[in-house]
Amino acid sequence: MFKHLKDAIKQLAQSAVAIAEKALGSSKGQEKKKMAIDYVTSKLPVPAIFRSFIAILLSGFIDDSIEFAVDYMNSLKQKTNGETYE
Repeated sequence: MFKHLKDAIKQLAQSAVAIAEKALGSSKGQEKKKMAIDYVTSKLPVPAIFRSFIAILLSGFIDDSIEFAVDYMNSLKQKTNGETYE
């Protein structure tokens, strides 16, 4: 069950980061992170009554997934801009 849930969180984190970036633009990192966390927790594929509990239980994983999604998005931006880092 948690494997399926963790996979869903990873996908939700990618969407959440993209949505927060479009909504708030560059800078405002803490606001974007809060927005992304709220998005992920509101979309968890569990009954609404359990969302708060699951969000608390997996808060570290949700946070890590969002950070990974941010890093991934930034790496794509660098590639798009022609910048490479080795």
